[in-house]
Amino acid sequence: MKNEHYPILFDPIRVGHLTLPNRVIMGSMHTGLEESKGGMEALARFYAERAAGGAALIVTGGISPNREGVLGPGGARMQRKKHAQEHRVIADAVHGEGGRICMQILHGGRYSYHPFNVAPAAKKAPINRFKPRKLSNRGVLRTIRAFVRSAKLAQSAGYDGVEVMGSEGYLINQFLVEATNNRNDQWGGTYKNRMRFPVEIVRQIREACGPDFVIMYRLSMLDLVPNGSSWEEVIQLAKAIETAGANVINTGIGWHEARIPTIATLVPRGHFSFVTEKLKGSVNVPLVATNRFNNPETCEMALREGVADLISMARPFLADPEIVNKSETNRSDEINTCIGCNQACLDHIFKRKVATCLVNPRASHEGTWPLLARALNPRRVAVVGSGPAGLSASIEAARLGHHVELFEESETIGGQFNLAKTIPGKEEFHETLRYFQSMLAKLQVKVHLNRHVTADDLSSQFDSVIVATGIRPRSWSIPGLKGQGVSVGYTAVLKSEITVGTRVAIIGAGGIGFDVADYLTHDGDASFSNAWGIDQDLSSRGGLVKPGSRTSKREVHLFQRSSGKVGARLGKTTGWIHRKTLKDRGVQTHSDVEYQKWDDGWLYFTEGDIPQKIKIDHVVVCVGQEERNELVEAIRETGMDVHTVGGALNSRGLDAQRAIREGLEAAYNVSPWNISQES
Repeated sequence: MKNEHYPILFDPIRVGHLTLPNRVIMGSMHTGLEESKGGMEALARFYAERAAGGAALIVTGGISPNREGVLGPGGARMQRKKHAQEHRVIADAVHGEGGRICMQILHGGRYSYHPFNVAPAAKKAPINRFKPRKLSNRGVLRTIRAFVRSAKLAQSAGYDGVEVMGSEGYLINQFLVEATNNRNDQWGGTYKNRMRFPVEIVRQIREACGPDFVIMYRLSMLDLVPNGSSWEEVIQLAKAIETAGANVINTGIGWHEARIPTIATLVPRGHFSFVTEKLKGSVNVPLVATNRFNNPETCEMALREGVADLISMARPFLADPEIVNKSETNRSDEINTCIGCNQACLDHIFKRKVATCLVNPRASHEGTWPLLARALNPRRVAVVGSGPAGLSASIEAARLGHHVELFEESETIGGQFNLAKTIPGKEEFHETLRYFQSMLAKLQVKVHLNRHVTADDLSSQFDSVIVATGIRPRSWSIPGLKGQGVSVGYTAVLKSEITVGTRVAIIGAGGIGFDVADYLTHDGDASFSNAWGIDQDLSSRGGLVKPGSRTSKREVHLFQRSSGKVGARLGKTTGWIHRKTLKDRGVQTHSDVEYQKWDDGWLYFTEGDIPQKIKIDHVVVCVGQEERNELVEAIRETGMDVHTVGGALNSRGLDAQRAIREGLEAAYNVSPWNISQES
């Protein structure tokens, strides 16, 4: 029976010897559990929960076929029988939930961050300090055998197949492009020679593993690097990979060294599906579209338009393991949508921490905060403040079985999220607020808006209070500025309570300062592809064209007191995007600044001890926040159980990731709990 809302998404499809019940693949994500103590058991819980949530086929994070190919020291490998034995628990757990799972084989090549890395040529990657050793002819053959051995071991571990990672600039990609492959032997020179490496890998895996083993190949269809593959070469490789034995071809977008965002929030939903669509008809195996699909509507639309046969979502399964089941049972309003922020997933991986999710801190920590946990002694819980921390605390406490009431002094829930959602490229925060609103209703949390409460109001009605009253912006001024009407807070700007002039100084270059600069200068942007120089006709090598102009009508200056690069503390994987965006729009940055005075429309300051002055219409103050925690001590004096979270606990380094996690932790800490036997 066809699904009423998503008829194509839930139409079964044949992939190799498997019949998948729907068109959604959980794409590969490295979580860091692969290298952690007890990581295999944790991964088993992680993947099993997503299999139970409806993922038709799961692809693991990248596992190297040998020591040379690991992404970092101690990286995960599938090289020996003991590795296969360790992985068995993962395959068994997924199969126990009725799911299917493939292991991704990934060799980092010159991206491997260690001194023993290898590549087609001894050319160092711009994102790696280590120069690779050039593989000899014997080394190439040995590496192919390593891929095949890894696939055989994965098969023995119970995996249903493998994904051969041939994109994102890893080793296989490095063989394909002349810029990284200047060999003159059978593995270099002509494109036919350069593509021999991946073709032989797939052909020999098929020969070794037989017909009833899925081989997915992730093909770089859009390199987004200078002198990358041409579209004609992409088609040639796709046909050769199909002939070699691949059952399905996945879409790879962009090398890691590319200077174009591919999965960040500002990338429009499903934006790169045009690439997969262009390959349709050139091969007969199913094609998978990927990158920035985060809800069932976008997936269904892509399938309906015929751009692909399957859709791969990776981080959306971090955000909500039940995204598929909720879609199928008409509960899309309950989906906790991935917002593409990278803060807790990719940024964590680059810091060698376990990946999780800003909107779902339970991800990768399923054993710490079990979904089936229930309070042994349900309590009456008041949550004060409905920002990210308060919303998280409210729904988690209610899920545990507590009776929860949420108090908010303004007319709407959301706190700082209501500011974040106004920033261009951060519109996905609307989805997070929609999710929280839906779950408050489902879990029967009583919400009181426009309600300021005191300790006395709470003491007679509740057993525990979670204080999530957030922050207030820190004030700032200099001589001559007070009373001039030109200094405004960032909240007034983002709430459109004031319209600033054409010449603006932003005081403070943290995340909020960058957001305000983005908000004030996005008028110059055209389409995403035009702004970033993406060739949607795919007529140029690597898919690059000259970016369009993005200059804003406003003259904006962004100031920070500390020396060094402005915005250096922004997210590892997204900070460069914000810095480049503002630079392209003409925003001028100033560091090592001491503010002197304001006089007759001029801002006087020193930059590196050099006196400066700039004519300015408005000064927007973004110098940080301070805790709003006055209620905490008053509650303690009543003797009530109190928990403080988010900005009310500590305003330093505050972000939504920390706030939501602390809200969840507080809910679990209200009272003892155990695992319910009810599913």
